[in-house]
Amino acid sequence: MSRELTLRIYSAIVMIAVVLACTWYGGLAFRLFAVGLGVLVYYEWSKMTRLQETSLRGYAFGWFAVIVTFANLLIGDAALTVPLMGGFVFTACLFSMFGNWTRWHAIGILYASLSAVSLSAIRGDDSVGFVAMLFVFAVVWSTDILAYFFGRAIGGPKLAPRISPGKTWSGAVGGTFSGVAAGMVVALSYFQVSSIWLPLMALFLSVSSQIGDLFESFIKRRFGVKDSSHLIPGHGGVMDRVDGLVFACFATFFLAIGFSAAGGTPVTSLGAFLLGR
Repeated sequence: MSRELTLRIYSAIVMIAVVLACTWYGGLAFRLFAVGLGVLVYYEWSKMTRLQETSLRGYAFGWFAVIVTFANLLIGDAALTVPLMGGFVFTACLFSMFGNWTRWHAIGILYASLSAVSLSAIRGDDSVGFVAMLFVFAVVWSTDILAYFFGRAIGGPKLAPRISPGKTWSGAVGGTFSGVAAGMVVALSYFQVSSIWLPLMALFLSVSSQIGDLFESFIKRRFGVKDSSHLIPGHGGVMDRVDGLVFACFATFFLAIGFSAAGGTPVTSLGAFLLGR
């Protein structure tokens, strides 16, 4: 076994142990994990898209925006977190349209902030949130791992050759089926599944996670970088490892908003919404 592969395996074990421990404890421990993830995501995003070179004021505003949003998520009024995030993103959009900032400033604030907010909202503080988070992990991780193996074993037409030449349709389909199966195993371990809602949500999460992977590949290709950073030994950057996870959480967050708007009833628990409980 090569030194690089050994390092990659050890890093993965440590990361999984930390993530699952924080998920088990929930509450402040998980919110700290989510906020730490969001901070690292914004750091890598700003480096990749060269925000500091484009506009120092925009770069500073971005850090101010994510820090205030995350501080409120940790110790403030939970009801203010989304309005704060939305206000900062809107402000950055205005400066992008009428100032010398670029759209990458606003997208970066949204991407990093929503990473922490959506993860925290799914986990919540109860046992339903714990199961919901395990469900998301099972779908996303199985999709990512098995898509790689199916793609290598079967090959065939490329999924998006201009964005990510290594990805194939066989990998995407195989990863999706694997993600749905893994999610159902987790769900059935905790309660009886009596409707099609959970398989559909697993499918939704799996497809969303692959879109997130393609999105980050697009960003890296757009700015000519190989990895989002070198923070994780053997793995590259944090965004390289969580792109699918955070996109799946984003998608769940916006889907819940859509259902709430259509039905006129607010979603009080994102984890319960995800599991159809």
